[in-house]
Amino acid sequence: MSTRLAKGGRLIDRAKPLNFTFNGKPMRGYAGDTLASALLGAGQVMLGRSFKYHRPRGLVASGAEEPNALVNLGRNNRHEPDQRTTTTELFEGAEATSQNHWPSLEFDVGAINDTFYRFLPAGFYYKTFMAPRFAWKHVFEPIIRQSAGLGAAPKEADPDRYEQAYDYCDVLVVGGGVAGLAAALTEARAGKRVIVMEQTAHWGGRAPVDGGQIDGQEPEAWVAAAVETLSGMANVRLMLRTMAAGLHDHGYAIGYQSVGEHAADGRPRHRLWRVRAGLTITASGAIERPIAFSGNDVPGVMLASAVRDYIVNWAVSPGDRVVVVTNNDDAYRTALAVQAAGLTVPAIIDAREVATGELPELARARGIKVMTGRGVAKVLGRKSVTGVEICAQAGEGGVIETVACDCVAMSGGWSPVVHLWSHCGGKLVWDDAAAMFRPDATRPPTGAAGEPLARVVGAANGLLQLGAIMDEAGIPAVSEVEAPLMPVWVMPAGAKEKLKFKAFLDYQNDVKVSDVQLAAREGYESVEHTKRYTTLGMASDQGKLSNINGLAILSDALGRPIPVTGTTTFRPPYTPISFGAVTGEARGELFQPLRRTPMHGWHEAKGAHWEPVGLWRRPYCYPKAGENHRTAVNREIVNTRTNVGLLDASTLGKIVVKGPDAGRFLDMLYTNMMSNLAVGKCRYGLMCNENGFLSDDGVVVRLSEDTWLCHTTSGGADRIHGWMEDWLQCEWWDWKVYTANLTEQYAQVAVVGPKARMLLEKLGGMDVSKEALPFMTYAEGTLGGFPARVFRISFSGELSYEIAVPANMGLAFWEALNAAGEEFGVMPYGTEALHVMRAEKGFIMIGDETDGTVIPQDLGLGWAISKKKEDYLGKRAQERSHMTDPKRWKLVGLETLDGSVLPDGVYAVAEGHNANGQRNTQGRVTSTYYSPMLKRGIAMGLVLNGPDRTGEVLDFPADKGAVFKAKIVDPVFYDKEGEKANV
Repeated sequence: MSTRLAKGGRLIDRAKPLNFTFNGKPMRGYAGDTLASALLGAGQVMLGRSFKYHRPRGLVASGAEEPNALVNLGRNNRHEPDQRTTTTELFEGAEATSQNHWPSLEFDVGAINDTFYRFLPAGFYYKTFMAPRFAWKHVFEPIIRQSAGLGAAPKEADPDRYEQAYDYCDVLVVGGGVAGLAAALTEARAGKRVIVMEQTAHWGGRAPVDGGQIDGQEPEAWVAAAVETLSGMANVRLMLRTMAAGLHDHGYAIGYQSVGEHAADGRPRHRLWRVRAGLTITASGAIERPIAFSGNDVPGVMLASAVRDYIVNWAVSPGDRVVVVTNNDDAYRTALAVQAAGLTVPAIIDAREVATGELPELARARGIKVMTGRGVAKVLGRKSVTGVEICAQAGEGGVIETVACDCVAMSGGWSPVVHLWSHCGGKLVWDDAAAMFRPDATRPPTGAAGEPLARVVGAANGLLQLGAIMDEAGIPAVSEVEAPLMPVWVMPAGAKEKLKFKAFLDYQNDVKVSDVQLAAREGYESVEHTKRYTTLGMASDQGKLSNINGLAILSDALGRPIPVTGTTTFRPPYTPISFGAVTGEARGELFQPLRRTPMHGWHEAKGAHWEPVGLWRRPYCYPKAGENHRTAVNREIVNTRTNVGLLDASTLGKIVVKGPDAGRFLDMLYTNMMSNLAVGKCRYGLMCNENGFLSDDGVVVRLSEDTWLCHTTSGGADRIHGWMEDWLQCEWWDWKVYTANLTEQYAQVAVVGPKARMLLEKLGGMDVSKEALPFMTYAEGTLGGFPARVFRISFSGELSYEIAVPANMGLAFWEALNAAGEEFGVMPYGTEALHVMRAEKGFIMIGDETDGTVIPQDLGLGWAISKKKEDYLGKRAQERSHMTDPKRWKLVGLETLDGSVLPDGVYAVAEGHNANGQRNTQGRVTSTYYSPMLKRGIAMGLVLNGPDRTGEVLDFPADKGAVFKAKIVDPVFYDKEGEKANV
């Protein structure tokens, strides 16, 4: 049985005991333990159930590759599912519970699946649940949903804090083993800025466990000296408990750091690092492979290196009697470590016919029985190992001998951790002698100039022996010389189907040797298809343990070499990242921070009623005492049309487009020409997406020969800027164009109404007369001492100036306008007054008159589509038959016969019914308001052949049987000639 050894444990502090519980049972470990080592030390071998068959499962590994020992950790608002015990540091009061069983870990009803395993092979779900059809909703789907996932999702808000941080370096070293430390020393001594990330809580990797000598010192002493040296260098940052999750283009790396795990001192729990590195050196080591034999998933069957780790690092015995099963020399180190701890090794089962290297001979000299040419036919036991049946490796599984034991330490060789190298495009090469994929140094990931972005050192580069690892770094080191391994993918080589049915490749997903062979027989020749058909290497494994074995089995079934089959795609993150770290501080009110204009506080003080516009909050209206919102809006409209009104237009998008190709670029983005716009002139423009549908509109201003300013809708600035950059970076990457979103750099105020010019002239400064600043022009100067960009444009139909000043002057400029305008009856107005006034003028609003299916021609905006240029985004789409269909709904004005206000969005009905029995429709209302100037309701809508039907009366059914009758009219209700704006 597993237990805590009386002495040893290089990583634990026996003076600091820690209490924790597993499934409510009190247990004790020590500071420095992982949750896995503490559980094993407390005698807990069985830790969970497998996903599909609900088979008992225990620890297999000691690091991030662990597939089985995932637990629920904590409770209530600190409950987290699927926490890997091997990477969770033990802390006082930890509460862990096992997953994927009911009613208990020991007795699980779901284990009945294992009895019917023959009926649940790979891909069974693609062939089941098909009939009867009615059963899907009430039988199949509820069962599948109940079965999905392993742990229980948390239900309460996470109380912890998370951070995100940024850094840069010349060299990022991933891995704090001896290879990584040696590389860091070399680069740091060359004067480079170095960051070292190590995912565990300690330095040195496997070397302190495996032994040898480095530069005449024990590995642990050499590691301590190297860390001390690096710690004293100002150009080095050492980061423990930091997992390099992904390596992306241009040297962009993501690091996941555990900062204050379960600390109550205010520190963030996790920190997500975004690092730009000139070169990334991956020293991420290698992962030992399991061997596929019947019962290799029984609790107590572990990787040989993990058994060694638990004994040396944490003074934990995985078992009193440990049988070692191997195809290589390295596993003999485990047998020697087991024996040195005072435990028994009944036998070493070596698949090779000959084992005469230094380590096998040392084991024999220590009295350990070595059986060559042998394999495991079957592991005995269900909830724990009770023994192994030994057979000839070259045979079919005939039992030669049965050996009693309570732990099996298996080693099928090693696989370099090539994930980061592969993330950024590095290629792999098959090393037949070592039976591994390793990085191909001749095909590294490269940057834009062809420079290598990454290189690999140490075991991650396929160098598995200490001497070779340190020789690569130019440091002398010695360890036992290892003989070549013999590739072994299945034990025994000729195993019959009965044995393959219990020989597991992917422990978490219950993928067996027989499943991969079945996939091959059913035509899944692509490794990616086989992965998805069988779920091999999916979920948290991501190919760490299952990948190479699965590839080898598939290649054998297809009768082709492993490198021809290839590998699956390695995708980040290397191990899971908490949602908290991904989110960082973006939670609660900071999830989508409200955007406020410089005048927001002034509006608030004046009692503004707010309207959400994208992430902005804009004043809807400014109700006075005793006024409702409708009355306030009417007052603001009347005042603006008779005196002067002020609108905070700071939220409008302001995107600068600059460069030699800027005009060419804007001609492609807008439906009309922008390249021929004269400097100082303004032009209304429309943007369409690739499908021809209207996406945004706004006024474009030419600031200089190579610079344009594009105004967008308030909610569209970020979207349109992203749209611009998408085309520039992905399609027209060689065009010389620069864009910048300056929306929040300027405060913008619309000064609107017949007395607008008088107000600006009182402020003093630049000439704003009609002659100096005609309609649809722009000028720069000062107003009232404020540097200003003045645009002579109007969205209300009134004399109007839109004035942009630096954002930090926005409030002062607004207050100056209000003070100077008192004698002219100045009054602020909100978005609803703006909407009513634009509707009175027949101006469209993106999001009202458009819904993603409307083209400019539908809105009578054909005049804004250039006949001169050959192309623009959406042009060809608008030439499709559906877009030119004369039966498309077109923009019209609508007036109710009784002057009432039409309900928003209501449809106009036509004769007859459709196939669903509903009334046919022939139009809909897009915008509808009460006009205080006209003293009646007005509306805009899209109607079938609308402009040709002026004067017709349509029926608009509404709620409770009401029917509104409205006449089709011109959409311009107020000042059709536009004289008021052009004074």
